[in-house]
Amino acid sequence: MNLKKEIADGESISAKPEPKSAVAAEVELSKEEQAKLLEKPLLEPQSPSSKRRQSLTGASTAGGSSHNVAPKRARAAQTAVKILPIKYEFCEVEDMVILIANMISELIATNDGLPLRTGVLTRFHSRTPPGISVLDYLQRLAKHATLTPPLLLSMVYYIDRLCSLYPAFTVTTLTIHRFLITAATVAAKGLSDSFWNNATYARVGGIKLAELGLLELDFLYRVDWKIVPNPEVLVDYYRGLVERSEGYELDEDESSSLDEDDEDSGEGEISEIKDQDLKSGEATDVQWKAWMSENSSRTSAAKTAIEKEVQP
Repeated sequence: MNLKKEIADGESISAKPEPKSAVAAEVELSKEEQAKLLEKPLLEPQSPSSKRRQSLTGASTAGGSSHNVAPKRARAAQTAVKILPIKYEFCEVEDMVILIANMISELIATNDGLPLRTGVLTRFHSRTPPGISVLDYLQRLAKHATLTPPLLLSMVYYIDRLCSLYPAFTVTTLTIHRFLITAATVAAKGLSDSFWNNATYARVGGIKLAELGLLELDFLYRVDWKIVPNPEVLVDYYRGLVERSEGYELDEDESSSLDEDDEDSGEGEISEIKDQDLKSGEATDVQWKAWMSENSSRTSAAKTAIEKEVQP
């Protein structure tokens, strides 16, 4: 598979006009049919935040619009559940990649069904969908670009931020690959102490170096150069990804034990510090006075020596 050719073949894209037959069919619709079409709610592209909001309110809106996204799928009894650490920093990269790929696949399944608005094309659009799945592509980026869980979660944050600030962008099979390599490059260079150069990221992502530079600049401009997410935001994304992914659960027991350990260790440290201060307070004062006296005598001796040298 020529990954570079498949990802990079969408450098110049133009919207195709609708065939005349489709236009003629619209004219032949009766007024009642047109009224029914107008009554249908407009479908909006999905982002990670909107997807999670719909899942949280899925139970209360089950009888509403048919386009509401179903909540998390029920796990089969025979499916083994993998317990993930409560802190995303300790999550395995392979598991984080699967969580994010599952979420992106849900977004694509929804957004690919929406009609492409005429003339609304972005630099992230490809001419045809690349021949590599989102999961395989994300695994490739995580492995060869050494992406850590915080960087991967930041890429999810970038999806939300770009969708909210740049309405023309939607997560589809035509945009996701270019977005992922751009987000990986920006996250690594902006949030990590060590990172590769753009030539490496372009080779890993399968696009040209100049194209990656344009994508990176366009992305930074669209998000107003604000690429550092709050830690609390990443925690929310992590919990949301786990809640929506079949076969994964958070270790809630670890959360309660961590809270208890923090409280116990905090009290112990405070009492220990107080005891040490009480016991060593007098000794510290004596040492301080001795040190000051020694330095004063040295300063006086040095001053006397200098005065003798200066005198004629």
